Amino acid sequence: MASATNTILSSNFFGSNILLSTPTPKTHKPSRTRFIVPQSILNKKPNSSTNFNLQSKATLAALLFSSLTTPHALADTDLPPPLPPQNPLQAELVKQNPPTNSLTFSQSNVLTAPKPNSDLPEGSQWRYSEFLNAVKKGKVERVRFSKDGGVLQLTATDGRRASVVVPNDPDLIDILAMNGVDISVSEGEGGNGLVGFIGNLLFPLLAFGGLFFLFRRSQGGPGGPGGLGGPMDFGRSKSKFQEVPETGVSFADVAGADQAKLELQEVVDFLKNPDKYTALGAKIPKGCLLVGPPGTGKTLLARAVAGEAGVPFFSCAASEFVELFVGVGASRVRDLFEKAKAKAPCIVFIDEIDAVGRQRGAGLGGGNDEREQTINQLLTEMDGFSGNSGVIVLAATNRPDVLDSALLRPGRFDRQVTVDRPDVAGRVKILQVHSRGKALAKDVDFDKIARRTPVFTGADLQNLMNEAAILAARRELKEISKDEIADALERIIAGPEKKNAVVSEEKKKLVAYHEAGHALVGALMPEYDPVAKISIIPRGQAGGLTFFAPSEERLESGLYSRSYLENQMAVALGGRVAEEVIFGK
Repeated sequence: MASATNTILSSNFFGSNILLSTPTPKTHKPSRTRFIVPQSILNKKPNSSTNFNLQSKATLAALLFSSLTTPHALADTDLPPPLPPQNPLQAELVKQNPPTNSLTFSQSNVLTAPKPNSDLPEGSQWRYSEFLNAVKKGKVERVRFSKDGGVLQLTATDGRRASVVVPNDPDLIDILAMNGVDISVSEGEGGNGLVGFIGNLLFPLLAFGGLFFLFRRSQGGPGGPGGLGGPMDFGRSKSKFQEVPETGVSFADVAGADQAKLELQEVVDFLKNPDKYTALGAKIPKGCLLVGPPGTGKTLLARAVAGEAGVPFFSCAASEFVELFVGVGASRVRDLFEKAKAKAPCIVFIDEIDAVGRQRGAGLGGGNDEREQTINQLLTEMDGFSGNSGVIVLAATNRPDVLDSALLRPGRFDRQVTVDRPDVAGRVKILQVHSRGKALAKDVDFDKIARRTPVFTGADLQNLMNEAAILAARRELKEISKDEIADALERIIAGPEKKNAVVSEEKKKLVAYHEAGHALVGALMPEYDPVAKISIIPRGQAGGLTFFAPSEERLESGLYSRSYLENQMAVALGGRVAEEVIFGK
């Protein structure tokens, strides 16, 4: 029997202990093959044991299978000699169990089987070189490329499947076709079509969702003006409505515009006591246009009217009617007047009406642009075919010269109220109004401040008092004195003081003589404004300043004599003349 080292597999095969020796090497001399079957198996009877059918039949089947596959599996001829022992322990084992040429079955026998002989690589992932070799040997039956062409799945001739990462090889298709390999391309997973469809719809959905969000936000969001908000509210008016206006401003808070206040008080009185005027056949004015320079209090007067009238009040800016989309402005005008007519009698205030009320025919598109459509709708609503009963329109502008003539005619704006710059008395009243709540020192004289601020409007005087309060707080004072007010006035007129400016003594002397020349010439010229203050402290772009107190009467009348204009030119050149007298050319 072959030695234990010549066996490769041992175990219990179908419940029987069997030994199959390795195939005997072929020799040049053929020998007869005989099979040795243990006598114990042949002597066994079918009824001798209950395990005969299982174990004995399995044993015979294994013997027959081995004899068919390897003809020399159980040959007892030409057996190789046993290997010599390598150490004393192995020698002792050989003496106790000498090798024999008979095949006997024992508990330690081993089953051996031949390894399959294949030229294909093992595993499910092949290298590209292995794949090409298998193709050239005809071992590959078909290949299936992925959609991107980077990976292929192959099926070998023995049924095995593997994947190969394909490099950029332009000759691969030719090699496969020459070797008769079936080629196909995968169309991708079934779910990719649905994913691609959803991806194509994603951008349009996001775009429409963004537009819808912008429309809602432009209308104030959910619950904003005009309902729930959304694209359908885009043409609705953005005007602010107050059923009972609480602006916190009354006519007592308006100073320096007595004539304008009087005309607006009549409108308010007409709304409160209409019988007083209708008994005499008077009709309420349909519109009042407030005209004046910026900062004179036009919007403040409108807020005072809202606080005094006691009727519903709508307020908006004319720029809210102007939009990129054609027709939106006209739609908002219609919506505004529909709401106002439902609340009549009421007041509608449109601030900066020159944004939509400009002269028609000067726009782009042959007079058919969005702004002109808006003003046409405004003209129709104010005094059109259906009329306008119970709605008083207040409007403010500082550019009456650019307004359309059809807008200014009686029946639309019956009154034009001029709100001009205040005079000395008006400035004193305005200073008193804006000094409420401020801690003033006893040396503050409003009359002197008013005379030093001849061209200041109400907004300018309010800013003056606020700047004086800030300077007093910066200097850690408890009260606002005349010095803080004077410094604030110079800061507003000429700019902030340059305290850290590096000025040489020579330049200081030059600036001093220059400003002295202005003051001397101004004092010597007849019928010229008196000198108020001389300063050589640099402010803004000026190295020094000479302040004159202009005549209030001359400013209000706007009439300047020839001698006054000549004196003004002489004063302007007085600084240069002084420099030439002292320092030469």
